Amino acid sequence: MASVDLRDEVTCSICTDIYTDPVTLPCGHSFCRLCITRTWDHQEERESSCPECRHRFRVKPELKRNLRLCNIAESLRSTHPKRDGTGITCTYCIQSPVPAVRTCLHCEASLCEKHLKKHSKSAEHVLTEPTTSLENRKCSVHKKVLEYYCCEDAACICVSCSLAGEHRGHQVETLNEASEKKKEKLRIKEQRLTTQREEAEKRVQNLEELRRQMQVKATGVTEGAIALIRDIREQLEALEKRVLSEISMQEEQVSLRVSDLIRQLEIKKEELSRKMGDIEELCDMMDPVTVLQERESDRDDYCDTEEDTERHDIRVHDVEDLDVGLIFVTLHSGLAEIVTGVMKRRRVLEASDMLLDVNTASDILLDINTAGNDVSISEDLKTVSRTKINQRRTKKPERFQDYPQVLSSSSFSSGRHYWEVEVSESEWWEVGMTYLSIKRRGKQSRIGDNNKSWCLGKYDDNQYSVRHNSNKITLRHRPSCHRLGIFLDYEAGRLSFNELCDPIRHLHTFTAAFTEPLHAVFGVYMTISWVRIDRIWGLCDC
Repeated sequence: MASVDLRDEVTCSICTDIYTDPVTLPCGHSFCRLCITRTWDHQEERESSCPECRHRFRVKPELKRNLRLCNIAESLRSTHPKRDGTGITCTYCIQSPVPAVRTCLHCEASLCEKHLKKHSKSAEHVLTEPTTSLENRKCSVHKKVLEYYCCEDAACICVSCSLAGEHRGHQVETLNEASEKKKEKLRIKEQRLTTQREEAEKRVQNLEELRRQMQVKATGVTEGAIALIRDIREQLEALEKRVLSEISMQEEQVSLRVSDLIRQLEIKKEELSRKMGDIEELCDMMDPVTVLQERESDRDDYCDTEEDTERHDIRVHDVEDLDVGLIFVTLHSGLAEIVTGVMKRRRVLEASDMLLDVNTASDILLDINTAGNDVSISEDLKTVSRTKINQRRTKKPERFQDYPQVLSSSSFSSGRHYWEVEVSESEWWEVGMTYLSIKRRGKQSRIGDNNKSWCLGKYDDNQYSVRHNSNKITLRHRPSCHRLGIFLDYEAGRLSFNELCDPIRHLHTFTAAFTEPLHAVFGVYMTISWVRIDRIWGLCDC
């Protein structure tokens, strides 16, 4: 008996077997090293706790081997066989405990394989999995083994309860039948819960994706707002310079006027001082005849008439003040221009359901290697104009030979993009998009006269027209300004043209399934025609 008690003292509460390499925690409880390590692996790093007393450790403690307990466990293991996973041993193996494989509810005993063969096979000897909880296996009234299940009262009952007890006449089933029916219901419920869990997981994934999209969108909106504010700041700084320059110029003009008046007054002061000296000299003369004669002859020299005094009098109010009205007109008109530009850009972007995204913005520059010899390209590669002078550029396969056209060096193969162009007041210019595979010679090389390009142009009838694959459509809107906004949504297959007047006016939208990267393309057909690329933004969905 002492051996059994000693075994309980050296049994790990996790694996319910004799300690293997026992370690002791700071709280005093001991476990197999492998058992406690595996237990902690399934816990959060900051939630390491003792499985016995639930004491939490702020820092996972160092596992120290308990040498004394290890020696006792090794000694006991050498004389006792290993228990099974339940820790229940055969009731009849007294000399040395042997794991039980069944428990007889009638005998209230656990049996090993050997004793099970000799055990009674009669119906009253009900065998179950090894257990020590026998009280809940018998009827509390009749002290008989529970064999049936009352469906009406949902209770496990014995045969006496069914025949003569309070459950007499009730619908009953064997425990196995009732158990299987309950298991079936549980499986159905489990399946329903599994479906609900999968739906919950799917919703979590959708929400995670929504959160990711919101983060991306917030980043795009933030960067767009920063870019817009930066642009406004630059415009305000330019306006500040212009207003300060106007103030400085007016100040300089007033200062020059004041300096001129001061010079005139200094001359007048000197003249008055001279006259005062002459008068003093006359006053000092003793000869009255001389004094009187001098005064009569020179009185006009000494004293101005009242009209002359008024005519030569210089007053402070003669100085012109700063033209504050002009300064504030300059300031207010500049501010109004900035606000109008911001609102116009906002309406354009709202109309296209887009926001600025400076990360995806890429500049559009003209590719001089594609420019025909009858077009001129500016140094900043932003403006193309028609010229009568043959540029005598090197012959290259990519250069347009028969039409005054030029492509952009950059291309677009995905995403949404917006840019603005300024065009000449004169007719015969074209702007649009094309595949790089457009021909460079012959009629098929003109933009709009093939299935590889789309364009909008202004011609001699002073009307806009759009062309694709040689199909020309004349638009009913007559040009009212010289700025155009162009939208490209590559994935959606949309290319839109807008006139940036007030209000903004939509001109035309091409729809197509784009199959190649698109380049911007420009054509100028008269010597006074030109097109300039102004602004470009990459765009993200709002």
